[in-house]
Amino acid sequence: MLTTRRMIAAGLLTAAVAAVWWLWIGRGPIVTVVSPTRGTAAEIVYATGAVEPVRWAKVTSLIRQRIVEICDCEGRMVKRGDVLARLDEKEIRAQLHELRAREDFALREMARVNELVGRGAATTQAQERASTELRQIQGLLSVQMERLDQYTITSPIDGLVLRKDGYVGEIVEPGQILFRVGVPKPLEVNAEVNEEDIPRVQVGQTVLFRTDAFPGRRIEGKVREITPMGDPIAKTYRIRIDLPDDTPLRIGMSVEANVIVREKENALLVPADAVRGSTVYVVDGRRAIRREVEIGIRGTRAVEVLSGLTEQDRVVSPIDANLKDGQRVRPVDKAVAP
Repeated sequence: MLTTRRMIAAGLLTAAVAAVWWLWIGRGPIVTVVSPTRGTAAEIVYATGAVEPVRWAKVTSLIRQRIVEICDCEGRMVKRGDVLARLDEKEIRAQLHELRAREDFALREMARVNELVGRGAATTQAQERASTELRQIQGLLSVQMERLDQYTITSPIDGLVLRKDGYVGEIVEPGQILFRVGVPKPLEVNAEVNEEDIPRVQVGQTVLFRTDAFPGRRIEGKVREITPMGDPIAKTYRIRIDLPDDTPLRIGMSVEANVIVREKENALLVPADAVRGSTVYVVDGRRAIRREVEIGIRGTRAVEVLSGLTEQDRVVSPIDANLKDGQRVRPVDKAVAP
């Protein structure tokens, strides 16, 4: 009796294991499927860039000195030559005062020597020495006057003060950017393209932008310029993309730029993750069937299929790396899949 019970229990356990195997393995894995659709196939070149004014300037300091005055002008229009900041010039003014005193003495000495030469009481060599001394002092004075101009930082162009990066009391270094001044319109995008993609980019091509600031919004531009020389370290080329005056993009925004190299309307499209090389998996009943297709334009999100599929087919998307030809699967429509 005990043996019979053990046999029954073992049979039930075997049946349970078989049922579990059928539910989780025999029925196959869950795959999401999608039907091909008609739309515009686009071959693109990807780039990243930032929005800038076409005409703008970085205003820097040429010397190391402390800021003693700075304008409250961020976001305001300025004219060329308007004072934006002043640096501490006490030391150079003291040097100028000393040079002017030396110049006054040299001028008086030159007048005295000229008078003596006129009376025959001094030689022409003394006159030349006095003249040389005067010219040297005046040369130093001219250099110091030019240096004094560096202590007053002015706007190089008419435009909007886009950004101010400095405070009174701060010591600035040579080359440090204190202001960015630019003309608000027109704007452009400076973008970097990988060197292997640059042969496909041409002036006049349409560019579509993506940015987190305007998700889902179509924002366009046109390639205006391609720099002749690339960056051999980064292995990129810079392109400049014109933006329309009504663009929602703002100065300084980072964007993803998709340069449209080629377009084709009414193309049969499947998601890019449904294609591996030139292979897709089509669900026929409850099985995934491997199928070779002819590929046209490959986009980042969608791929054009020239032959091998119809709009009625159900294509696995994305392809599971472990999926095998003829394998039993449980298809779920991609639109409602969890």
